[in-house]
Amino acid sequence: MSKTNQSWGGRFEQPTDEFVKIFGASVFFDKILAPYDIQGSIAHATMLSEVGILTGEEKSQIIAALEIIADEIKAGKFEWSVDLEDVHMNIEARLVEMIGAAGKKLHTGRSRNDQVATDIRLYLLSQINDIDAEIKRLQGSLLDLAEQETGTILPGFTHLQVAQPVSFAHHLLAYFEMLKRDSERLIDCRKRTNSMPLGAAALAGTSYPINRDLTAKLLGFDNICNNSLDAVSDRDFAIEFLGAASIIMMHLSRFSEELILWSSAQFDFIELADGFCTGSSIMPQKKNPDVAELVRGKSGRVYGNLLAMLTIMKSQPLAYNKDNQEDKEPLFDTVETLKACLRVFADMLPTIKVKRDSMHNSAKQGYSTATDLADYLVKKGLPFRDAHEAVGKSVAYAIKEQKDLSELSLQELQKFGANIENDVFAVLTPEGSISARDHCGGTAPRQVKLAIKNARKTLK
Repeated sequence: MSKTNQSWGGRFEQPTDEFVKIFGASVFFDKILAPYDIQGSIAHATMLSEVGILTGEEKSQIIAALEIIADEIKAGKFEWSVDLEDVHMNIEARLVEMIGAAGKKLHTGRSRNDQVATDIRLYLLSQINDIDAEIKRLQGSLLDLAEQETGTILPGFTHLQVAQPVSFAHHLLAYFEMLKRDSERLIDCRKRTNSMPLGAAALAGTSYPINRDLTAKLLGFDNICNNSLDAVSDRDFAIEFLGAASIIMMHLSRFSEELILWSSAQFDFIELADGFCTGSSIMPQKKNPDVAELVRGKSGRVYGNLLAMLTIMKSQPLAYNKDNQEDKEPLFDTVETLKACLRVFADMLPTIKVKRDSMHNSAKQGYSTATDLADYLVKKGLPFRDAHEAVGKSVAYAIKEQKDLSELSLQELQKFGANIENDVFAVLTPEGSISARDHCGGTAPRQVKLAIKNARKTLK
């Protein structure tokens, strides 16, 4: 009867149970780390040669073979084995098969514990760069759409009730600001991901004369992890990324909700392109905003991955535990989900048809310029609270008469403020309302154009 995995089976007399072999294997999903594992191994071999543990010839053999293995994996010709458990042992076994004894020396001075921790960090550093690029692309799409709609008037809502008119471009720029913060969080998370665990070995470091600074330099890490126990057991950087990803998905979900509402017959503010919608199998008139709904739904999936990672880590004593094998699938799934959602949003926004007349007509309803009338009365000398009460009464009167404030006559308006004059009608239009808010951060078209110009500078 054969023994179990030769990388660690010397102490065992019986082979691993066949189901346990499958149950404990991670190669099904951690093979995604193969490029980073090979990258780490090449740097480790180079360092081992520099400190005299490997000869120059052994180093060259190892690196050449690892590069061939990388090509095999990329071409789909590499044979993955469950018997070898994970990406690390599969690659090492192939290396030994190719070059013999020199391949067996590669693992000197390291453990799978610090090896996998390094691989995950290298993977995440690369993915953060890709995700941030997608955020920037989505921000660019937002600015392109906003630039076309600076004068488009949208009813602004609070409590999903019509509140005040706003520029549609101004509304879009709110999401630009959210994404800007998202990018900042990712870059900040990157700082704490950019520390190298390699050299911590299993948990206590190694007795070999390794040069961790050299390895870190070869791999492009800014720092090395200072405590060997923490180096192999830390997953804070992954949790932090999942937290940042959850906030991004929350922002995309909010935007999705608005697109879903706006594209409904009840709002009729926008039309989503056919390529980003689906129909109904029974109702031929339907055009469903499936992409936006899926993004909204996938936010829950990412939230679940964050909670899973927190739960995986919450009871682990130092240092490494097998629980940490469960850290990869939530992380990998979040990365792919997030990239897909950002990509589809950036692709979808340029195709949106804006129904400007419908937005404008809606902004004229719901007494959205009531605050402007109150401000007008204050500028005429009335205390704000008195002006608030007077306008409240004018709205009640207008509701009874089934008119908008702008449709009331001057004589009717003067019932609620004797100092109201003909110039009041300039502030009771949606255009007058948004133009009056001409300050930094306001919704006046002039300010919105300036905000777009400044926003473009941040993307360069």
